[in-house]
Amino acid sequence: MFNSAIFKKLEKNDFRTLIGIEIGMRQHRWVPSEMLPSFSKLLAGEVRYRIDRLLGFNLVKKSVVPYDGYRIHFDGYDALAVGALTLRGLSAIGDNIGVGKESVVYEGVYDGEPVILKFHRAGYTSFKQVARQRDIGDRNHWIFIARRAAKREYEALGILAELSSDIAVSVPRGIDHNRHLIAMSLAPGSELSKTKVDDPDWFLDEIIEQIRKTYAAGFIHSDLSEYNVFVSPDGVTLIDWPGYVTTTHPQAEFLLERDVKNTLAFFNRKYGVTRDCEEVVEYVRV
Repeated sequence: MFNSAIFKKLEKNDFRTLIGIEIGMRQHRWVPSEMLPSFSKLLAGEVRYRIDRLLGFNLVKKSVVPYDGYRIHFDGYDALAVGALTLRGLSAIGDNIGVGKESVVYEGVYDGEPVILKFHRAGYTSFKQVARQRDIGDRNHWIFIARRAAKREYEALGILAELSSDIAVSVPRGIDHNRHLIAMSLAPGSELSKTKVDDPDWFLDEIIEQIRKTYAAGFIHSDLSEYNVFVSPDGVTLIDWPGYVTTTHPQAEFLLERDVKNTLAFFNRKYGVTRDCEEVVEYVRV
């Protein structure tokens, strides 16, 4: 979890040391201690002092086998990302409002506007499994997996939201991102899984329409469920896009059908609404 109290104690050279470790991790699982002065552009004595502080704050980890080396803990990576966004408009981080298998979400304020802050965690607890699933080499560390996931989601939000009005997909607006952190607009309403809607047929139609618009734009969510759909009186918003695929993906049709099946299964299970999956998929493809 992001620790704002520790973040406020960090000084310029703490950040420089963290960035030096980050740079070194591009080639080293554990960054050799003798390389840190070069990477951080600090004197060796200053680096040693900063490393002790960062270890005390639990922002970095140390290994002594087979050599003295360091790597960033996710708390340290959080600090780097928050520090970058703070320079550009992030002024407050509020309560933690969600913890998923691959992300942690907070409330925040950016340029005076309430935002959602999503810290990607892809690869943190199951690096090898995620690497296999996403065809990422073992030489890549989890911080770079999470960084790519955030960049991917941020770019998808921008593309889908900026389409012409007739095919624009209802998604949160990406406001800023750095490393594994995205600042985005709030999705109106509440999570579908936690909400009892008055007109389930209408909301199901709205979700199917968003799936159709997404497909028309050349995208498939590929992980759609009641947990990443927000509902409000005005309609629905689809969230969580790091795993999207394009319609040219080898498994595009399978993933599209899975999204539709998940959606229909939820509405059938909770509301008794029945739709034919093949007919819905065919409608989406039109």
